[in-house]
Amino acid sequence: MSVHESYLGLAQLLCYPEDKTALLESCDRISHHFRESGLESPAATFGAFLKDSTLSEMQEDYVVSIDFNPKGSLYLGHHLHGDDQKKGAFMIDIRQEFGRHEFNPEGNELPDHLAVLLGFLAHLVRRGEDDYRRQFIAEKVLPGLDRMMASNPEPRQSAWRFVVESAQQLCRADCQEV
Repeated sequence: MSVHESYLGLAQLLCYPEDKTALLESCDRISHHFRESGLESPAATFGAFLKDSTLSEMQEDYVVSIDFNPKGSLYLGHHLHGDDQKKGAFMIDIRQEFGRHEFNPEGNELPDHLAVLLGFLAHLVRRGEDDYRRQFIAEKVLPGLDRMMASNPEPRQSAWRFVVESAQQLCRADCQEV
């Protein structure tokens, strides 16, 4: 699995769960890529959660851990700016970057949703825009991920946090590659 596929796989894991088999396959491929890259793989622990859960249990946990928990929200603007006007400016800026780089996200999530941002990073990998991608990660993605991870005092409260940790690790590793 490549960096491109890892970003796409993590994005898939952070969407509302609809297909357990696809999630397990994606999680296994991401864990394999992390091992090959010499990175710790929190996604492997998430894979155990997937294996031990029914689809309805995963869906229930997703709603409780992400949709109804502000600390688990996948909207990075929320973690960086709360409900401040700066959050709107942050989202407008991201949407403009999507346009500049010819990225049209699928679905109807806001531009600061982590799954959308990971999809954008995969798009940039595919286009070979490595320098810009690393700058975007450093300026827009990692600050939100870092704030999100720091906002939850219990590091292992949610199984979905392992996926967020994996995204954070992949982004950090990607920024360090030159």
